[in-house]
Amino acid sequence: MLQATVKLCCGIAHDHLRRLPGLKTAAVAVTRKDVKELVVRGSHLLPSKIPHYIQRLMEKETATCPEPTGDVSPSRFSIMDFSYITRGEMALQRALRILQHHSTWQAETMLDTGATVSSAALPGLGKVFRAEVVLAVPVAQLHQELFERIEQMPQWNPTLSRVKVLQRIGTDTLVTHEVTTPSPGNLVGQRDFVSVRHCRRRDTAIYLVGTTTHLELLPLQEGCIRAESQLSCIVLQPVAGDPGCTRFTWLLSMDLKARYSLPKGWIPTSVINRILPQSQLDFIKHLCRHLSATTCP
Repeated sequence: MLQATVKLCCGIAHDHLRRLPGLKTAAVAVTRKDVKELVVRGSHLLPSKIPHYIQRLMEKETATCPEPTGDVSPSRFSIMDFSYITRGEMALQRALRILQHHSTWQAETMLDTGATVSSAALPGLGKVFRAEVVLAVPVAQLHQELFERIEQMPQWNPTLSRVKVLQRIGTDTLVTHEVTTPSPGNLVGQRDFVSVRHCRRRDTAIYLVGTTTHLELLPLQEGCIRAESQLSCIVLQPVAGDPGCTRFTWLLSMDLKARYSLPKGWIPTSVINRILPQSQLDFIKHLCRHLSATTCP
């Protein structure tokens, strides 16, 4: 029953189910009942097909001592909380498949700092850009700057005018609203994004994944075009033999909704394909300056 309910919870995030409050309420009740029963009986009884994040939450509930992360118990998650966590986990799994199984990357551009950007055309995403660089900064510091202190990002990244955390779900999932600054000449116009951001630690690496979501309470912003982050995944891995350095890998796929930005047509794909990799290099450059020019390559 729980497996079927989890699938229902995952689907509730889709637009065509958002107007079915009775269905959502029923799903919440059933999920919480099944979770409680499994917790009482022991988390080792969890079916292997239940998503890993559900297992992690229930394992925390059955532990004799709470983990120091301060995450909330599963009984306090709403149906929308589960849908946001699910979106983050699904985006993470998609990114992992790309990182592990895709090898046909074509070089795009490079900075003299050693940062490189390559690209690949993937089904369902279109063109995905991959930026890579080694930064002379430990993983923990980058995690703080890019996830824990995300609202302070506009202070050092001039391409963003505002970042607001709309909701925190436990310690590893955020719902955010980001607004860009107008580009020079207003070539692509000002954009805003509503995103789910999810953090996962695996072995020594930290994965910071993001994907678009829809929030009814946040209408379109005047002067902005609502764009979509189809997939963003930053991987932070300590360099072997040098824990003070981090291998930074960033997958990025965006829909800028460019066809709405000009009254007489849309921006050619070729232009967009130049803007996105350049935005990755600019982000890395601003991040290096923020952390200190002497500690970056």
